[in-house]
Amino acid sequence: MEPVELGMVSLWAEVPEPLLHSMRGFIEAHPNWDQYRLFQAALAGFLVQNGVQSREITRCYLANLFPQQPRFAEPL
Repeated sequence: MEPVELGMVSLWAEVPEPLLHSMRGFIEAHPNWDQYRLFQAALAGFLVQNGVQSREITRCYLANLFPQQPRFAEPL
């Protein structure tokens, strides 16, 4: 079976100011994170915790939490 090519899409979202300030504070305190990685990890984590059973989503979640582990970023 050949790996599936996954594309990227851009999202635009309005967030409450306290959430935005907390996100900025987290990113400033953790320079290895950026808004894209944080959003991907948060969205994938939410889906996994709420019953989405997808290897691709789980791997996305783990790849963002543990970027030093290349096996999570490798195609299935």
